[in-house]
Amino acid sequence: MNNDTVCALATAPGGALGIIRISGYQTLEILSRIFSKDLTKAQPNTIHYGHIKDGAEIIDEVLVSIFRAPHSYTGEDCAEISCHGSRYILNKVLALLIANGCRQAGPGEFTQRAYLNGKMDLSQAEAVADLIASTNQATHRLAISQLRGGISTELSRLREQLLKLTSLLELELDFSDHEDLEFADRSELLELTKTIDSHIQRLAKSFEAGQAIKQGIPVAIIGKTNVGKSTLLNRLLHEERAIVSDVHGTTRDTIEDTIDIQGVTFRFIDTAGIRQTTDEIEQIGISRTYAAIEKARIVLWLLDSKPAQNELQDIIERTKDKSLIIIQNKIDKSSTNDFDNIQKETAHKYAFIKISAKQGTNIDDLELAIYEAAQLPTISDSDVIVTNARHYDALLNAHDSIARVLDGMSQQLSGDLLAEDLRLTLSYLADITGGQITPNEVLGNIFKNFCVGK
Repeated sequence: MNNDTVCALATAPGGALGIIRISGYQTLEILSRIFSKDLTKAQPNTIHYGHIKDGAEIIDEVLVSIFRAPHSYTGEDCAEISCHGSRYILNKVLALLIANGCRQAGPGEFTQRAYLNGKMDLSQAEAVADLIASTNQATHRLAISQLRGGISTELSRLREQLLKLTSLLELELDFSDHEDLEFADRSELLELTKTIDSHIQRLAKSFEAGQAIKQGIPVAIIGKTNVGKSTLLNRLLHEERAIVSDVHGTTRDTIEDTIDIQGVTFRFIDTAGIRQTTDEIEQIGISRTYAAIEKARIVLWLLDSKPAQNELQDIIERTKDKSLIIIQNKIDKSSTNDFDNIQKETAHKYAFIKISAKQGTNIDDLELAIYEAAQLPTISDSDVIVTNARHYDALLNAHDSIARVLDGMSQQLSGDLLAEDLRLTLSYLADITGGQITPNEVLGNIFKNFCVGK
């Protein structure tokens, strides 16, 4: 990392206020050249009122916040200038900073400096971007957990266990000429290795839920033509998003939009009605309906009359790996008795909801059923759920490596072969946080915890 002092606009232009950030060892010297006061002796964590000046011309009346290294976001001397939000003012202040020795910061450079200066690890740095992009309570909680070091803490525990395991095997190798000397109880090592692998697999399995929360859970609304799918979509979205008509086959393509239910984003897909038709365009729409079912995590099957048995079996077959919710619509117009049998047949496996999309009857019950069908883990600030594909890939590689260790133990392989796969496991886990496992660290752990004699 170079020693440039960098500056950048930290807020979107056009608001009432704008904040310009500066970081680097010359921060206070450069700022003092354009500020109405000398800030080179300013105390850390203080705010100063004054004016940004270009020679004798006053550009703006501002507040300047001072942060001294290492107690700042980047770990360097930092400052934040709170200006009025005029584009002219913000551009002028940036130009003055650059003219006096600053460089325009690159994308993400403030967080990159924080990582390089040891203020956060790589997973926490990635969490900053997730926090900025969070759109609901669930994604916000996941980002906050990771930013606070949730996954880092979990990996640190695994790292300590792996380091202990590796150190025991390395110690045996150092004393390999003593055939009767064994520092590592193989049965104890086997149980420890299984425990570590279980933790790695649990983290990897959380990726599916993490991605669903981060990207939004896809929900397909399916059913025959004119059954009320578009009306239901509009009701859930609280707006007239889809065209509603009594004419069969009005929806000929998929229509998507999102809503939040209990802090989780769901992506609803209104599909073309399923029916026999010779209309070429409508047939394309129906084929896209089946494609939407494939991609969905939850399927809402909307009915306004009792389905034929073969129709029921077809939908059940197509949604066998999905969460299916069967919905009787138009209860304001039709009797509910016709659905008693189908409700009894499917109650043991599928949710069954009776609604009126037009009147809004039982929509709250439907939203609750949709949320429960997502089968998401309860999310708190302390939960560790993997949302990053890079982390997931590293965990899979770590699992493969430690699986080879388990296999090697069952085949009574030598410690040097086991130690190599353990080092690989450590390396893959270190990739997530950006750390490294050095031979000296293993050596230090040996002498710290397993020193022979003195």
